[in-house]
Amino acid sequence: MIEKVNPSHPDKLADRIAGAIVDLAYSDAPNPRITADVVLDRGQCRVMIDATVRFKTAQISAVIRRIAGDVVPDVHFARWNRRLSLDASSETAPLCPGSGIYTSAPLTAEQKRLSRTARKFYADHPDAGAYLLQGERLTICHGGELEALRMEYPHAEVWPLENWNGSTSSAAGATNRRLQSDLADSVGSGGLHGRDLSNPDVSLSIYAFLLAQQTGRPVQLICAAGDSTVCGTPYASILQEAGEYIRFLGGFEKLAEWGLY
Repeated sequence: MIEKVNPSHPDKLADRIAGAIVDLAYSDAPNPRITADVVLDRGQCRVMIDATVRFKTAQISAVIRRIAGDVVPDVHFARWNRRLSLDASSETAPLCPGSGIYTSAPLTAEQKRLSRTARKFYADHPDAGAYLLQGERLTICHGGELEALRMEYPHAEVWPLENWNGSTSSAAGATNRRLQSDLADSVGSGGLHGRDLSNPDVSLSIYAFLLAQQTGRPVQLICAAGDSTVCGTPYASILQEAGEYIRFLGGFEKLAEWGLY
């Protein structure tokens, strides 16, 4: 069984806010260093940001309200400690700033089918929801009008989503809590959202996923802090390919909407 969560789910709202903040950092500097973590609960949005760029609270509050609506922003900043980070933006030999193991595999027909189904369903019914598929059995967990959905999708099982009432007051959300929905069979060492491209949790997760789709074979990548190559590939090339994929999607917020597939 696999699951896909749509962009209006509270967890995905948190991912999208974190991604939009990373986009904001890149609009200010070509190679920012940033981590942004977001928690939505009971009508409030707490954001914790460590970054090499400076933000105004009003900028972050505007992002929160654009994505999550009428919630109370609670924004906290910290200045990035450069002594604790390697320079992954060096023009001569970019270095991997962290350690980890990243695996991926080609998407299955079932995963591709659910991805298409979830997107189509969300386009018609843009309420918070999650979708599960096991063989031919489709389960829809949704915050909309259930009886109408059951009539429209008579072969699916339709269930209410955690007593959803249409706002983040009814369910909490947090960044990187839906990674299975975003990564399919890929596994990384950390969170995909709210981090800049130099972070291997972003660049190597994306690179491993793309490599698995290109080769049609499972992929495993192992890196250590300070590596200039990962399994024989220059880290500079990994950064370039992952960056091109994010630009193709439309940015980090777009990456956060549906993940890698």
